[in-house]
Amino acid sequence: MLYYKRCSSDNKNFKELVALLDADLALRDGDENAFYAKFNGIDALKNCVVFYSDKTLVACGAFKEFNEDSVEIKRMFVQPDFRGKGIASKALKVLEEWAKELNYSYAVLETGLRQPEAIALYKKNNYEIIENYPPYEEMENSVCFKKYLKFS
Repeated sequence: MLYYKRCSSDNKNFKELVALLDADLALRDGDENAFYAKFNGIDALKNCVVFYSDKTLVACGAFKEFNEDSVEIKRMFVQPDFRGKGIASKALKVLEEWAKELNYSYAVLETGLRQPEAIALYKKNNYEIIENYPPYEEMENSVCFKKYLKFS
């Protein structure tokens, strides 16, 4: 049975999944990983989710305030054995609903060209590609997205 827990970045399970995500990104991004790592710290994330299948860690995601009207989706990850089952979309939806509860109107996010499955996920969930926002505006590997949340 799939279920999730809201938490902060202090959660041990969230940290465990993020470590797996960081290892994957280090392989994909190579030399550029050091640049991205500066913006992926989890020290102060208050809005995180961890998904479980029975007692197995499955997925995570988070958001932080981007501006007074928007959140930035961060640290999305699904364990390889659980990919292709719609769990990433469920995690994204949970984060969007939480952001709406807190009266945010938009979600933005950044992902990389070397993550085609992430790009497909965001497009499938009605995110639209936007101009890269800081600090990603000069990064050729970066793709930024935005979604209006209030009526989604």
